[in-house]
Amino acid sequence: MYSKSFCVEQYLTNHKPIHTGEKPYQCDICGNSFSDKCHLSSHKYIHRGEKQYHCDICGKSFSHKHILTSHISIHKGVKPYNCDICGKSFSQRTGLSYHKSVHTGEKPNQCDICGKSFSQKSSLTTHKYIHTGEKPHQCDVCGMSFSQKSSLDSHKYIHTDQFGEMCNFHHTLIKCEFYAVSSIV
Repeated sequence: MYSKSFCVEQYLTNHKPIHTGEKPYQCDICGNSFSDKCHLSSHKYIHRGEKQYHCDICGKSFSHKHILTSHISIHKGVKPYNCDICGKSFSQRTGLSYHKSVHTGEKPNQCDICGKSFSQKSSLTTHKYIHTGEKPHQCDVCGMSFSQKSSLDSHKYIHTDQFGEMCNFHHTLIKCEFYAVSSIV
């Protein structure tokens, strides 16, 4: 009886922050906060790089099954989340959430160094790399580093040949003449 009662009380204690908006559990790595300990523990998979769920369509990997499920909806073209202001549809709830700031103009995430404001916390985090000089996105071919993932993605094209394949001979040319000549011969 006591242990059952304790479980219920503990559950209620853990559940209450969901309704109050309180997020007492903070990630010691990135500072994100969570309403319960389980969500924090689950979040930490991201920092450990554990991605055990893989998309059979594009090969992208995810740390949580629900994120993979949400990702697959992108491939299927399913867009169940609609903006009640303009009607634009999104495949993921986070996409709709980010989009809504377009209508509200809200930018609650302010840089404590220069004062620039952003609608999304992730945009602020990326912005701060300008001030710190941090470049966390590294090319696995040449080792060059970038502050933004999109810059790394664009950079990777220099390591492909004219057919969009990796050139194992030169590694740094957009159109590898060696590959083109050897393919013809």
